[in-house]
Amino acid sequence: MTSFDGILLGLEVAAQPINLVYCFFGVFLGTLIGVLPGIGPATTMALLLPITINAPPESGIILLAGLYYGSMYGGSTTSILVNVPGEAASVVTTLDGYQMARTGRAGPALAIAAIGSFIAGTVSVVALSFIAVPLARAAVYLSPADYVGLMVLGLVMVGVISSGSISKAILTTCFGVVLGLVGIDSMSGAPRFTFDIPQLIEGIDVITLVVGLFGVSEVLQNLEQAAPRSLVAKTVGRILPSREEWKRSRAPIARGSILGFVLGLLPGGGAVLAAFASYGLEKRISARPEEFGKGAVEGLAGPESANNAAATAAFIPLLTLGIPPNVVLGILLGALMIQGIAPGPLMMVQNPDVFWGTVASMYVGNIMLLILNLPLIGMWIQILRIPYGVMFPLILVFCVIGVYGTTGSTFHLGLMIGFGVIGYVLRRCGYDLAPLVLGFVLGPLLEANMRRSLTASDGSWSFLFSSYVGGACLVVSVVLIVSAMMPAVRKRREMLGNADD
Repeated sequence: MTSFDGILLGLEVAAQPINLVYCFFGVFLGTLIGVLPGIGPATTMALLLPITINAPPESGIILLAGLYYGSMYGGSTTSILVNVPGEAASVVTTLDGYQMARTGRAGPALAIAAIGSFIAGTVSVVALSFIAVPLARAAVYLSPADYVGLMVLGLVMVGVISSGSISKAILTTCFGVVLGLVGIDSMSGAPRFTFDIPQLIEGIDVITLVVGLFGVSEVLQNLEQAAPRSLVAKTVGRILPSREEWKRSRAPIARGSILGFVLGLLPGGGAVLAAFASYGLEKRISARPEEFGKGAVEGLAGPESANNAAATAAFIPLLTLGIPPNVVLGILLGALMIQGIAPGPLMMVQNPDVFWGTVASMYVGNIMLLILNLPLIGMWIQILRIPYGVMFPLILVFCVIGVYGTTGSTFHLGLMIGFGVIGYVLRRCGYDLAPLVLGFVLGPLLEANMRRSLTASDGSWSFLFSSYVGGACLVVSVVLIVSAMMPAVRKRREMLGNADD
């Protein structure tokens, strides 16, 4: 199947009324949780996992995908109006977007963010459509040893890019891998790490883990840090940017779209890195660098385009290689596995409706987001006035309903609370949760490919360097770990981590 055939099939799937409803609900909810600081796409996706179980596979994935890239749109609203990023990739937006709002240009700032996000998202989806097929064809020839190297590289890059020290990231990754191995050994049939608890024989449920880590711990952390938010703009006047503002935005949007797509392919915080890299690039090449940080429209247009392009590009390694590049898509991988779908090079052959339906839904979703964002700015402003004390009981109720409705077990409710406390303690101690979740998701896959490789090599570890791809990935992983431990690089990582917080 060619890319054109796939796109036509995908549009046919995405245009079905039920999928249009799921897409709209996903992007609308994504925008909403992006607007509300302290919730985040990972938490909401964890809460929605139970809903997708009973939905058609393509509908459920379209819903979760829309929530993910929709949150990138919504995150700019709080960054501009409240100076509080709705999610990590919108941190850079606060630098100039909030300053534009303070000078009475909140409307144009929101419009430029929405238009730039739409253009970047569309460019990225088009590129995804044509890159996916050749990449999947090449991935068919990868051996288990190659996948071992790729997964190790993915885990290492997530750890290197995450906030905090590299040792903490490695520790949480290993903890996640161990949690992923709880249950019955697929090869020997013996129970592992169950501590004679019958409920753990089938392993730890992914919904229980992510709802606890992100839902419950998020509530605990926000209750501790709850602070009143003051809107810089009670109402938004002129929305459309002036001709001069649009002229100054065009080139940054184009550069941000390309830069964001390239960096979005990397495992880790691709959208965050893309936003920071775009801001640095625009400031470096600008004829008016002194305006940056004081309301420069280029400092808003470039990063907002970059983080949305990166969010779409992140689907490429997930759908074609089966390797999630960030924690949110790690949860999406869990949703696919719950549906019995294995993302990877054969996905577009075995489940073409899901693969191409998801890709095509991004075309539709980007149009929906552009239509939604500008007319509903007034509503987002009203929502920003809701105190967190009203929201957190509802979040906890959804956590309980989601876990109990999926597992039907009070044991898993207790497990959810336990993971919530663990997540809260880890955050308080400066540990990032992203490596833990990706370790949990990739751990069993890494083990399976490693054991296949050991079987094929008669137990010899030489398989690690028996292939060019796997060996190169392992060498790059070692280089990344060593470089991350260097003082200068470590200082930059910690500064990036503080900005995310």
